[in-house]
Amino acid sequence: MAKQENQDDQEYRARATALRLLARREHSRLELSLKLRQRKVSGDIIDAVLDDYEKEGWLDDDRFADVYARQRIDLGYGPLRILGELQQRGVHKTPECVDEMTEEDWCQQAIGIRDKRFGLGDLSEDWDEKVRQARFLNRRGYSASQVERALEARAD
Repeated sequence: MAKQENQDDQEYRARATALRLLARREHSRLELSLKLRQRKVSGDIIDAVLDDYEKEGWLDDDRFADVYARQRIDLGYGPLRILGELQQRGVHKTPECVDEMTEEDWCQQAIGIRDKRFGLGDLSEDWDEKVRQARFLNRRGYSASQVERALEARAD
């Protein structure tokens, strides 16, 4: 009898914790699973709870990926970094909002980020500064061609 009560209590705790975390922000299934494991919830209970929440529509990796990618785009991150961060969070599908952006859109965003951070000065004579700005844009997740286009941009 004590085992059954403990099992029910642990499932209740897992459901309450997962719901509380989802109320704050969207999570991927992997993120929620890891957070519940940190709270010493057994794997069987985690899978059952997360399956139920997916059926209810409270947990959705596609919705999480879309929300997360839009936030990161708004913060000025490039496609490579966004997709890498999503994969770390257990989402291996490219969100629609990332697919909708063209190469030109990404280049314009990289130019905007460079302008905001460094200005759009001529870098043809200053190799060290060009490398510094290129590293910054690479860390932000822009491809080599996008970085190159951003470094070639000049203020009008």
